[in-house]
Amino acid sequence: MNARSTQTRLFAFALSSAVFFALLFVRADASKQQEPGQQRPRTVGSNQNTNRPRPQPTNSSSEEVDEGDVVRVETQLVTVRAVVADKTGRPISTLRQENFTVLEDGQPQRLTNFATTEAPFEIALLLDTSGSTREELGLIRDAANAFLSALRAGDRVAIIGFNNSRGANGTVATVEVLSSLTDKRTVLRSAIATLGTSNGTPFYDALDRVADEVFRSAATEQFRGRRAVVALTDGVDSSSNSDYNTARAKLADAGVATYFIQVSTEDYVEDRLLKDCQDDGRLTLSAKQLERFRQLFVPGAQKEDYADFCRLGQFERMDISRQLYNLARREMGELARSSGGKNFSAASLGEARSAFAEVANEIGTQYSLGYYPSNKTRDGRFRQIKVELRGVKDASVRAREGYYAPKP
Repeated sequence: MNARSTQTRLFAFALSSAVFFALLFVRADASKQQEPGQQRPRTVGSNQNTNRPRPQPTNSSSEEVDEGDVVRVETQLVTVRAVVADKTGRPISTLRQENFTVLEDGQPQRLTNFATTEAPFEIALLLDTSGSTREELGLIRDAANAFLSALRAGDRVAIIGFNNSRGANGTVATVEVLSSLTDKRTVLRSAIATLGTSNGTPFYDALDRVADEVFRSAATEQFRGRRAVVALTDGVDSSSNSDYNTARAKLADAGVATYFIQVSTEDYVEDRLLKDCQDDGRLTLSAKQLERFRQLFVPGAQKEDYADFCRLGQFERMDISRQLYNLARREMGELARSSGGKNFSAASLGEARSAFAEVANEIGTQYSLGYYPSNKTRDGRFRQIKVELRGVKDASVRAREGYYAPKP
């Protein structure tokens, strides 16, 4: 065999070996990609999971995602409202994103959204026209209209009130959404003009309606993290089908801040609770709210002992009234604190007008911070939030205390 023939055969053998190993590599790679339970990460331009939120660029910085970069969206955006005040209590409205640090369970989070105090708000205005306030409906309307005037042009408001309706068991207090969210002041003032009165206070039902109806749809980018309930009420529920825990959970899920203007009606309501059940001016508690009271305060009592309000003695009714007012104050305080809102006291409806002005000022000086949590575990547990300031002296910040992670 000559040398040229030997070289030709060696070249052919090397070429065939290279092709053979290349084919093995391609098949192994294809097999690996088709293994069950494995998926390629979604990239920009893919049509998978298009309904999931993506991090939005902030006002101070932005990121560009090149074609082919991997984008994983595994958690929902957490929004945090923050109010910053100087040592005299006056709001500071000139801060930037770099002035804020957000910690979740002690771990710093990367802010992806930031809105200044100029951003508009969506507000559910709940007006309690039961109890002693029934006689001063005109003052409530005036205070509500003054509140609208104190808001900014871009703020959207919904009006919620109470009224009486005929039911199978007689007249019952109901919740009415008099106007959905709108920035049209003429529509809102017309809704306030139709505000009615009620014999009972379905307070928890009203908070339920706010979460389920007013804030049913996800907030648009313009209003993300900037939603609130502003309620003029004594907070004492007498006739709801819902309860406090349900209403609180729904508002927390919707990311709504709660503001309460607490009107003092205790003396008036106590007097009406003590009236004879044949008196048209009496005030009673529904069977459901009586049972709730028994479970909270006298769990050892027999259920049938609290089945009928009219069968209770005056001492028992007075005790119920005082306990419920203390409970209402605790619940409103807890709702406001945990959501980043605030409570305001009004000794009379005459003071409610100035309280509304304070609420409007508070809403108009809020920042909104947003982040995608670094802890992506879906365990339904409470995550603590803490907002800290950087480069700001002699100032304090108030924000929501936390949220519950999604459940698996």
